[in-house]
Amino acid sequence: MVEIIPSINVQTFAEVQDRVKRVEPYVQWCHLDVTDGIFSTHETWRNSDDLDNLNTTINIEVHLMVTNPEGSIGQWLKPPVKRIIVHIEAVSDMDSIVLKCHEKGIQVGLAANPETPWEKLEPWVSKVDLIQVLAVHPGPSGQEVNWPAMLGKIRHIREACVDCIIEVDGGINPETAKRAVEFGADLLVAGSYVFDEENIAEAINNFKRS
Repeated sequence: MVEIIPSINVQTFAEVQDRVKRVEPYVQWCHLDVTDGIFSTHETWRNSDDLDNLNTTINIEVHLMVTNPEGSIGQWLKPPVKRIIVHIEAVSDMDSIVLKCHEKGIQVGLAANPETPWEKLEPWVSKVDLIQVLAVHPGPSGQEVNWPAMLGKIRHIREACVDCIIEVDGGINPETAKRAVEFGADLLVAGSYVFDEENIAEAINNFKRS
């Protein structure tokens, strides 16, 4: 079954804690967006020390939408983080990131912005644990998506790497989730659709019924 991963894109750690607790009963993973206001003009919470106080039973993946992730990745290699995603557009030494993550038993994912050709990811598909298709530009939740282009990118990655785990982040609702899966997605990151609903359990169940 395709997995839904709620995305948290907020300004404060208090909001992170609140949203993690709200989805904790219904999912196995949660996705924390971390932006620095440089790689993305949007800024979010990004104090890794706060994670020492994040008591949760679910797995956390951290999406680092930051410049020079090599310089900061070490501070995120701690519980409850189980996966870190960095951007092909921001890294200069992907091998070192893969090594650091795997030495700590943490999965590493590689993301590409909407305009980045999928071929840029090809050299890394056998070295990373996950490929992420970011369907919107790094920034706030709720952006519009060029779905024909994104579905084409998902299909090409799936054809190039049958065994890859492909995550799609951005614009995910039950309708777009169904199409993304048809084109090859395994993991779907959903922010606005999950947290804008009053009943989070119902929102997540809607994906299972789609």
